[in-house]
Amino acid sequence: MIHPSTLLGALSLVGAASAHVAAWHKGMYCLNGNTPNTDLNSYAIVSPLWQQPFNGWWMHGFNDCNKYPPADGDFLEIPAGGSFQVELATNRAKTTLSYGGRDVSDWPDGQTYPEDYNVPSCIISPNLHTQNQSQAAGTAFAISYQSDINNVNPENLVVFTVRYNTPWKRVVHYDVPAAMPACPPGGCICAWGWVPNGCGEPNMYQQPFKCRVTGATSTAPLAKPNAPVWCEGNPDACTKGAKQMIYWHQLEGNNIDVAGYDLAGVLRSPAYNNKLGFNDERYLFVGTPV
Repeated sequence: MIHPSTLLGALSLVGAASAHVAAWHKGMYCLNGNTPNTDLNSYAIVSPLWQQPFNGWWMHGFNDCNKYPPADGDFLEIPAGGSFQVELATNRAKTTLSYGGRDVSDWPDGQTYPEDYNVPSCIISPNLHTQNQSQAAGTAFAISYQSDINNVNPENLVVFTVRYNTPWKRVVHYDVPAAMPACPPGGCICAWGWVPNGCGEPNMYQQPFKCRVTGATSTAPLAKPNAPVWCEGNPDACTKGAKQMIYWHQLEGNNIDVAGYDLAGVLRSPAYNNKLGFNDERYLFVGTPV
């Protein structure tokens, strides 16, 4: 018997396969989709996560993306004190990882839009879940100092960098704390996340990467992360120190719930921005901010 949440996830993927956005890099899981064969047009990883059991949403498990690691030796390299680049795109074909970059543009879907792109109702091409760049909710990367994805859990996966007003353009750079310690010999597991700011189903995104820290000089371990809380306009109420990723609107495993309206008068939606106390910069705690 097919679990209803699995069917819902499958239908979501079929209905919006080319519309949603994920982060692309050779160090990602599911680069070829949920298949071992090379697929230059893969899109399984872009499916949003909504009302899934824990094993369905965690590391994008509902369609087995977590079972397809990158090729041996391919890592997302995270330079301590530097920055790294990923591509936010609607599928692999719209990145430089396919066809020699033939189908890329400055935007996630390979199309061209005005620099001041604005749709008062909602931008749906590409499906950025925002009205304009200033309202884009923000995206984040987190890291776990585990080499085996099966040993990663919400308590050891720590947000270390956030970029406000994304997703927007295809190429995005994320800054890395200088105090990031080195990974184990087998590397670390990282995850990219995003919670859309309204404009449709209130879902979330989480996808895994094999990653490793380069140029590390610190040996101090990361602090244990705590769940973020809504604290817009009241920074003293924000979660202090290391934070977990945002997990919400799933069947189980949620770490935040919000109600009412934000200061702009729209329904609250948790996001990787100052509404939850996330800074638009290197963000790592090993006891003190970096």
